[in-house]
Amino acid sequence: MNAICRNTFPLGAVAAALLAALAPAVAAEGDEVTELTKPTSTVEVGAGYVSKDNQRFGQYSGLNEKGGYGLLGIDYIQRMDSTGTWVNVRGRNLGLDSRDFRFEINRQGSWKYFIDYSQTPRFDPFTVTTKLSGVGTTTQTLIGNATASEYQLKTERKALTFGFEQTLSKGLALNIQFKNEDKDGARLWGQGTFSTWRFLTDPIDQTAQQVDVTLSYSGEGLQLSGGYYGSWFDNANNALRVLGASVVFDPMALPPDNSSHQLHVAGGYNFTRTMRGTFKVAYGRITQEDAFPTVPAVARSDLGGRVDTTLVQLGLTARPLPKLSLRADLNYQNRDDKTPVLVYWPSQTVSPASTNNGENEPRDIKTTTGKFEAAYRLPMQFRLLGGIEVEEKKRNSPPVRSVNFRETTDETTYKVELRRSVSETVTGAVSLLHSKRDGSDWLPMVTYGGGPSDALVAPLHLIDRKRDTARLTVNWMPTEPLSLNFRVDESRDDYTGRGIGGFDLGPLKGRARNYSVDAGYSFTDSVSGTAWYSRNENQFQNALCRDDTPNVCNATAALPVWGADLQNIADAFGVGLRAKASSKIDFGADLAHSKVRDEFGLVSIAPTVSVASTPLPDIHTKVTTLKLFGKYALDRSSGIRVDYIHDRYQTDDWTFANWTYTATVDGGTTILQKPDQKVDFVGVVYYHRF
Repeated sequence: MNAICRNTFPLGAVAAALLAALAPAVAAEGDEVTELTKPTSTVEVGAGYVSKDNQRFGQYSGLNEKGGYGLLGIDYIQRMDSTGTWVNVRGRNLGLDSRDFRFEINRQGSWKYFIDYSQTPRFDPFTVTTKLSGVGTTTQTLIGNATASEYQLKTERKALTFGFEQTLSKGLALNIQFKNEDKDGARLWGQGTFSTWRFLTDPIDQTAQQVDVTLSYSGEGLQLSGGYYGSWFDNANNALRVLGASVVFDPMALPPDNSSHQLHVAGGYNFTRTMRGTFKVAYGRITQEDAFPTVPAVARSDLGGRVDTTLVQLGLTARPLPKLSLRADLNYQNRDDKTPVLVYWPSQTVSPASTNNGENEPRDIKTTTGKFEAAYRLPMQFRLLGGIEVEEKKRNSPPVRSVNFRETTDETTYKVELRRSVSETVTGAVSLLHSKRDGSDWLPMVTYGGGPSDALVAPLHLIDRKRDTARLTVNWMPTEPLSLNFRVDESRDDYTGRGIGGFDLGPLKGRARNYSVDAGYSFTDSVSGTAWYSRNENQFQNALCRDDTPNVCNATAALPVWGADLQNIADAFGVGLRAKASSKIDFGADLAHSKVRDEFGLVSIAPTVSVASTPLPDIHTKVTTLKLFGKYALDRSSGIRVDYIHDRYQTDDWTFANWTYTATVDGGTTILQKPDQKVDFVGVVYYHRF
């Protein structure tokens, strides 16, 4: 089953018309050998049923409502022997919100063009109950309705792509693609202050366009490609009007129109049979010149945003000795923000203690990365690999800062791997990686009044860090029908922290563990099975000082240093079976189950005297999916397929369950999801191959 439809859709008619027009060209062949060498086309028609309205099962497919659905799909392939031209018409989910359709015609080695249409919905998993009026529009009123109404928000993307390829001469080809994507609908949004929040919806009516033109050349020793890439984003809604007695911001700006353009060239050259060089150079410009929704107190009507990007990549691979392989890469990226800097907030609205001076903040960053690896084949089928990677990032420093800052960070990573074929049936590898990040001297927080101060915190990506990673992989095939694969990863992060008043504050430690095993077994030539299990553990610890005295941390019983121990643990397993019971009957089954636990540990680090603390409750989420299918062949070219899916989603996620927006300013909006969702789907299709 690959297509489900509820309502009549024009693409279904298009597919049927194409099928009717092209079917005479593929009359059935009586000769069995000829039939096996011809491309096979398939059409499917049937019906399905969803047992319940749901929020998760049909979130991206459109199977979110109880009721019957039609099933329709087509995969038409035809080769015109006289010209060597191939025609391919493919349609899936033609009547559902998640439909896609493609028409392609090509002559191998000469030319190709295609038209591709796809549609992707997203139904928000939460049900909103609110008194907000104008939901999904550009004018919304807080407590605009006397009684609350229930909504399930939705967005939808519709993408149309045209593509063309042409071989201009031997080794020279032109590729052109154009894509237009429209997105509309509404999603969760809001506004508020520290004490009160107001529910709103983001009205979406956006268009994104992309053009990609590439000219490529492939010769015996030289390969080149270059071209132009452009993108344009247009938002039909530039602002949201918010009305009501308790409005904080009105209007609220929505994502502005913008565009980007890039010229690029890349290539490779074989200096010898054992040495090859590669390169890539690209220059781009991103602009944002959409008019402000309101006139600011500056001498311009738009941001005048401009960011120039430069990319240079160089690579070299060589095998100077039969057993030795070398690889070197150099990468340079420069993000140059040339947006004009102006005062958007008048100085009289910014206090001396503020960490904002009223100006917009351009952000420049230069990244240079160098990498070198060497691999050597040792005796006894061992292979040893070692490498080093060095990365430097330089950033501009704003004159007024809300946190401590670093202009430069440097990170060096060392890697060593040992791989061996233990026997004809066992292959294993052990990898070790060690990286260290540090950087330039810390710059303190600076207020508008010019006073430097230690913020006691700093961005996570700027803090000193040591990371160690170990990885073990084993592939084992003890017998011909059985194969086993094992993998274990463990990473540990150690943040040296920033000692304030005798305490390390901010990130302290991190850990990630991943275990996985999967197996495949062929019981007979017609029966095979698979099984897999994985466990992922992620942990992060940090510390926070509640004392707000500048530059110090005075831990007291009333203002202690708190530590957070956050963990995410996920277990998942699955089994599958495929069997051919007879020449007419095929069936299969897949069962998958996952369990995720989020933990929010909270401990008192100092003072040592126990301080009462109540951590947030854990969140548990379980998903179980059972899929069964059976196929019965009516004859050599047609048959019936039956699909059954049982899906269950369980969660005790409290993040919205116990949250109610402030009744006096919002009307008491609630956002909830069903904690236990069970859905069954049954589909029956008739398929015909020709």
